[in-house]
Amino acid sequence: MTVTGMIAHITSAAGWQAALSAGSYTAASLRTQGFIHCSAFNAEQLLAVADFLYAGQTGLVVLLIDPGRLTSEVRYEDTESPGQFFPHVYGPLDLEAVTAVLDFPPRPDGTFSLPKLDTHV
Repeated sequence: MTVTGMIAHITSAAGWQAALSAGSYTAASLRTQGFIHCSAFNAEQLLAVADFLYAGQTGLVVLLIDPGRLTSEVRYEDTESPGQFFPHVYGPLDLEAVTAVLDFPPRPDGTFSLPKLDTHV
């Protein structure tokens, strides 16, 4: 399942709740690297990132983001894997750009599967 044009970001449910209180979302990488890491909402990118960085972690959500609603710049940049262009958001995420917040539990083996669009948190 791919949602055309949408990008995704993995975070904790607690981090998202804090963003709602603060009025915008930032990630630690915005301070340390200058951008928020995102991926396409597809199995190839989202699940590769999730399985590599978040294996077995619970309490996660996927923010589904409409890049057209962001006031921060989005750049699609090549990664360590040649030909893999990942979206990076150079600034905070506007809450209005987040079109869905999807529950993202790991499977019993610690890996992830693409969340269904009807699993809103």
